[in-house]
Amino acid sequence: MKSKYIFSLLAIGLSIHTIAQKDPIVIDKIVAQVGDNIILLSDLQAQKLQMLQSDMEVNRESDCQLLESMMYQNLLLNQAKLDSLVVMDAQVEAEMENRIRIIEQQIGGRQKLEEFYGKSVTQIKKEFFDVIKDRMLTQEMERKITENVSVTPKEVENFFRTIPADSIPYINSKLKFQQIVHYPDVTANDKERAKKKLEEILQSIQEGKNFETQARIHSMDPGSAREGGKIEATRGMMVPQFEAAVFSLKEGEVSNVFETDYGYHIVKLVKRKGEDYQCRHILIIPEYSNEALEISALIMDTCYRLLKENKITWDEAVLRFSNDEATKQNRGIITNPITGDQSWSMEDLNQVDQQIFLLTDALEKGELTQPNLYYNFIDRKQGIRIVRLMERTEPHVANLKEDYTLIRTAAENSKRQRILDNWAAEKIGKAYIKIDPEYAGCTFNNNWVNN
Repeated sequence: MKSKYIFSLLAIGLSIHTIAQKDPIVIDKIVAQVGDNIILLSDLQAQKLQMLQSDMEVNRESDCQLLESMMYQNLLLNQAKLDSLVVMDAQVEAEMENRIRIIEQQIGGRQKLEEFYGKSVTQIKKEFFDVIKDRMLTQEMERKITENVSVTPKEVENFFRTIPADSIPYINSKLKFQQIVHYPDVTANDKERAKKKLEEILQSIQEGKNFETQARIHSMDPGSAREGGKIEATRGMMVPQFEAAVFSLKEGEVSNVFETDYGYHIVKLVKRKGEDYQCRHILIIPEYSNEALEISALIMDTCYRLLKENKITWDEAVLRFSNDEATKQNRGIITNPITGDQSWSMEDLNQVDQQIFLLTDALEKGELTQPNLYYNFIDRKQGIRIVRLMERTEPHVANLKEDYTLIRTAAENSKRQRILDNWAAEKIGKAYIKIDPEYAGCTFNNNWVNN
């Protein structure tokens, strides 16, 4: 059941047949039409199936709400086509690939996905291409309608005053951090040492050792090493050098050593179907010397001393000492990859960087840690880091002083929804709309039936 639910990320229009016990069999029918766009009974049943799989209640009222939501999407799509909005095929391909990656993570890989649905990823993409493209067109239409939405401070205040006292949200503690990181330099000798090690591994494989076993023992890619270097992907997912090697091989062949930004690789092609492929690879990352790490430690000791003696500001120190590309140009502020903003909850910290909490738990706002060894799991690099506690809020009921940004966002969303509602009401009055008599008695938020 879980696998079917996660597939709804793609399957917006699964075909479901409805059979009544005594009445004639209804294979499918049109239940609504908005402009040139129709909604089939099978479309509605597919949405109901997704609700059931999410343990949501399904009844007559939910049927009506689903149908209205689908009619609204078709109203947007109809207008998008009238306005000649464009979504490039490359954008659709990228969106589909992102959805498939999410599904793969949940279902256990690309091969299991294909086995479960009896189709290749290429076939799945082809089947749902138009569906995803239409969905993206509706999103672009919504964006166009609301692109100029903004709120004044007075509107934010008025919005907050309208929230009932018992509905004002409780805000857990939030933290913001900055960092200065210095990664040791990887020299030409370090690179040559890594390349030579991989060449020796390749030679042992050519002499008969098992590629999968060698990947488990030697590969420095934590995501695939434990599975014998196994990777399932589609063209466009991996870096160009990697895919150039993959698509130059026949099934069972092993590449020569090649370099990417991640390090040195060898790859074995297991199988390929069109743009989809399964391979195994071994990654060796050039490692700096202990002497290079000591140099980074000395650099960060100097940075820490200058900061503690107030001989340099934090912003100056970031620019002078940090070589971390992700934070150097942003005053060292560490962005939360889960939410995309600068604030961190304790739950997010536990998932991404537990070390930060341990280092800063006893710090006051503006205080900083001593230089510590740091491992960047995303870029797979080790360095020396100083962390500064930029801000810590205590748990509290939301208020305008401490949570203005959050409340402003909510006010903007509320205003955006009002604009969309007004737009829909205006367009419904001008659009051709037809609803099956079975659903004409629904209580809709908009005046679809009278039109």
